[in-house]
Amino acid sequence: MRLIELIGRSKRKTAAAEPGLTILELALKHDVDWGFSCTRGTCCRCRCLVTSGMEHLNEPTDAEMEGLDDEELEQGYRLGCQAKVMSDGDLTVRNKPYF
Repeated sequence: MRLIELIGRSKRKTAAAEPGLTILELALKHDVDWGFSCTRGTCCRCRCLVTSGMEHLNEPTDAEMEGLDDEELEQGYRLGCQAKVMSDGDLTVRNKPYF
């Protein structure tokens, strides 16, 4: 079973990492306080840091390439509404909005 540890602003939960769902969808499903406004990748409020398991997510989307700079992507930052669970493995993700 895949597990994802979701670390929000004040809540932390470990849940099944369901394939095809985004980090944001998983956070909302499991009642983790994750900042967001648009769900399309334009506001960047769902910015998060993947501290383990990046290899289990899809490649960065065009929206992420536009909203995050190269250095952020290299450091493991993704947009929660764009990053989807794609393969077996555990993940740890922390909501890290700009503000």
